[in-house]
Amino acid sequence: MGKLPSLVADIGGTNTRVALADGKVVRNDSVRRFRNVDHPGLETILRLYLDEAGIAACAGACVAIAGPVRDGVATMTNLAWTIDGPALTRATGAATVAILNDLQAQGHALGHIAADKLAPVIEGPAPAHAAKLVVGAGTGFNAAPVHETPWGRIVAASECGHINMPIRTEADLRLARFVETAHGFPGVEDVLAGRGLERLYAFLRSEAGDPGEKTASDIMAAMAEGDALAEETGRLYVRLMGAEIGNLALTHLPFGGIFLIGGVARAFQPWFQRFDFTGAFRDKGRFAGFMANFAVSVIEDDYAALTGCAVYLEQGGKG
Repeated sequence: MGKLPSLVADIGGTNTRVALADGKVVRNDSVRRFRNVDHPGLETILRLYLDEAGIAACAGACVAIAGPVRDGVATMTNLAWTIDGPALTRATGAATVAILNDLQAQGHALGHIAADKLAPVIEGPAPAHAAKLVVGAGTGFNAAPVHETPWGRIVAASECGHINMPIRTEADLRLARFVETAHGFPGVEDVLAGRGLERLYAFLRSEAGDPGEKTASDIMAAMAEGDALAEETGRLYVRLMGAEIGNLALTHLPFGGIFLIGGVARAFQPWFQRFDFTGAFRDKGRFAGFMANFAVSVIEDDYAALTGCAVYLEQGGKG
């Protein structure tokens, strides 16, 4: 009898993707997507997946969630799901289980992503042994530093999407006052997540004395059509994103590269050069030259978080 496969899952606010993995390799043909609202909790989804696959038990189970994990317990605020180790064991029969933040899972995937799934934004040196940084811009915004140690890889969790947004100009200060009305504080996520793009557009309309709104998808479509205000919104977004990722680069010194993930980051990949992401990233005064030490890429692998979960299990991760 061969070795049992592991079960890996990537749990977002709307959908959960589940797959089987042999060691560090995800079986791409095993990936299934479930709508979260159709199920009372993760246990139900995992049990349904395994039943339909005809698998009674797994060698291990690791899930990545879009939210904080504390002491091995994750609570999905938008879904009121609580996920812990005993729940994963009940659902999968696995003795070894683990719960990661989704950015941590992406960090564990680095080095196991095909080269053609990495789109360069800023070229530069990226030695494999050096620290790295994963930055997610999608429904939310967050980052996770990745460190190689003699004891293995460490990917630290954070909630840096909720720190203060970058402010460089008087207009940025007005923007901060504009967005802080959402919940009393102008956080990074308020301008760099998907809904942040919508707030930037509303801010520019307000500044022009013509209040109005558009959805993020409509703004991206209008940019592609050459709409001037949509392009101004996109340029502002890229400047703020470059500034914030530059801040994170100086905080963590990821000489091994910075890796962008998430729907918004991927949607803006064709616009980074046109809107001068590099200039915003390196706009650090006397440290501008130092910023050339950091390469930036966009991860275009939809299954990277699943791969990270598989790698984490295979390397002995648990908890």
